Amino acid sequence: MSTARAERLVNLVLALLSTRQYLTAERIRGIVPGYADAATDEAFSRMFERDKTELRELGIPLETGRNSGFDPVEGYRIARRDYELGDIELSPDEATAVALAVRLWDSPDLIGQAQGALVKLRAAGVEVDQQAQTVVEPRVRTEPAFAPLLAAVQAARAVRFDYRRSGSPERRARTVEPWGVVSWRGRWYLVGHDRDRSAPRCFRLSRIMGDVRTVGRPGEVRRPTDVNLLEFVAGDEDREGEPIATARLWIAEGRAAGVRRRARLVDRMTVAGAPGDVAEIDLYFPESAADWIAGHGQDVLVLEPDVLAKSVQDRLELAAQRHPAGRGVPGPDGAPAGAGRGEYGHDGGADR
Repeated sequence: MSTARAERLVNLVLALLSTRQYLTAERIRGIVPGYADAATDEAFSRMFERDKTELRELGIPLETGRNSGFDPVEGYRIARRDYELGDIELSPDEATAVALAVRLWDSPDLIGQAQGALVKLRAAGVEVDQQAQTVVEPRVRTEPAFAPLLAAVQAARAVRFDYRRSGSPERRARTVEPWGVVSWRGRWYLVGHDRDRSAPRCFRLSRIMGDVRTVGRPGEVRRPTDVNLLEFVAGDEDREGEPIATARLWIAEGRAAGVRRRARLVDRMTVAGAPGDVAEIDLYFPESAADWIAGHGQDVLVLEPDVLAKSVQDRLELAAQRHPAGRGVPGPDGAPAGAGRGEYGHDGGADR
């Protein structure tokens, strides 16, 4: 969004908030800075329609109506009761969760926005403790392409980038109409219409090489209403090749539901007096599976293969050094355990 348009939208919101009456489009054109730049009535009409659409997409409740039955045309206003933020009341646990969410983002582009949200909460009288201790602290890491792609999605603008497929060093330029950026099993994907192939495709962000460049004009991209981005990525992933390894795990009884959903239970086993299940799980990328499994701490223990068990043990020992209070009971092979963080780091997924 250009600076001029952003300023015009802010001025429009202020104007519609400052009146209890409905303002006609012609009245708005005369009092809101920026609309005077429209050379013709048609140009103003297009500009105003785009701005109304933008405000509604941002969640700003734009009302239409007439001040009396004698008014020939409808006007616009923003009701303060619908626009203003109500009182914010967070429990101590909820405030801690907010602080952890701010620390979660490991991206220069997003950490600033997270810190800004924290400032707004404090301005509203909510004290958030950013020093809250956690046993295992997760991170949401984004690729360099994340911020420009997200901006392109919001601007409904096509993009062009160089892309490298799995197992190939060759780069190919791709032109895509972006529909959204989603996270699936610990990896970020762009979903959109590939103009080069004339078909919907998803692209793993870590395989985008170099800069992301915008092409065309804003507002040209139309996302289909019947496309579920997560289901699209999951389905595309399921069409990829066979797993290259199988891990044998011990899962504590009633724990690690995310692992259980993807595993095959094959036996029962007791570890350090704790009952649990022995399960097998397919690995598409064993080198990244350790992050996901270590995130479940004492709830999941790797039995085979040894190299994966060692990788998980190294991660848990590092977590225990950073957070001594979080060291859990050792497993049968001497591996320490910690607390879980869910299936954020799953290794599975198509390496496109």
